[in-house]
Amino acid sequence: MRLDRRALLAAPLLLLRPHPARAQAWPSKPIRVIVPFAAGGAADSSARTIFPRLGERLGATFVVENRAGASGSIGGAAVAQAAADGHTLLYDASSHIVNPSLLRNLPFDYTTAFTPISLVASFPQVISVKSDFPARTIGELLQAARRRPGEISIGTQGNATAGHLALAQLERSAGVKFTHVSYRGGAAAARDLASGTLDGTLITVLSTRPVVDAGRARMLALTIPQRLPTFPEVPTLAESGFPGFNVSEWVGLFAPAGTPAAIVERLHGELAKVLAEEPIRVRLDQLGAVPVGSAPSDFARFVREGREAMAVLVREANITAD
Repeated sequence: MRLDRRALLAAPLLLLRPHPARAQAWPSKPIRVIVPFAAGGAADSSARTIFPRLGERLGATFVVENRAGASGSIGGAAVAQAAADGHTLLYDASSHIVNPSLLRNLPFDYTTAFTPISLVASFPQVISVKSDFPARTIGELLQAARRRPGEISIGTQGNATAGHLALAQLERSAGVKFTHVSYRGGAAAARDLASGTLDGTLITVLSTRPVVDAGRARMLALTIPQRLPTFPEVPTLAESGFPGFNVSEWVGLFAPAGTPAAIVERLHGELAKVLAEEPIRVRLDQLGAVPVGSAPSDFARFVREGREAMAVLVREANITAD
């Protein structure tokens, strides 16, 4: 057998040549989930329900961190500027699709700064009236509003929130005018509904339920397309003469733009499994949430179409951030 002298001389050099670095396994450290709202609210409560279980499935530690302020844009900025390595995520709400039309001079662009992972859950809004208000259906409420334009007060959980946007859309669709009363959260609006200070509210089912259970208010119509199993007697606006009406608060998971597709897909896949677990669904139902778990492509379309629709509504209804 004849050996090639040049091959023998080159062999030690081949052994010394560095091998390509192996891709680092993910997750390799704790995963921060930025909730851009205050602790104790619907978004925060659902995050603390879901992410510990997601961590168990992924063999990772999830740390939920509240970064409230400026309609969620402070927390959004923190994630937009983070490394796109799957270790910093944004758990945002419907303000994500409204802020581009309301806020100026942001340090990031909502349309390009994030990769949508999944629409996690929705929080249906419901139109309710105080117990002694004469209307017993949404049709009767709208008839009263036509007779008394601008005299019936409807409270929401804040300016430019999902409740306010739903109210503005209903006014446009029905050709009526209410007096909008903005609160700092649905709980405050619900208290005034219970006391009779407000004629009605358009806030989450979660905030409304205690007042209804106490006999101090009645639910008239939901702003989502389907009725809720927990309140099967409450119709939707879509079936009450407003086809396609669909405005709700929601929470979704985002990563910084450029996050590897494999990480995004794995996060979505495990998240969908978590949302299908019965204990998680029961807890979300207690929070007034409807689990979704949509695919990244579906969520991206949802965000894009929602942003376009909200831009039109904000402009035509003259909604401002203040």
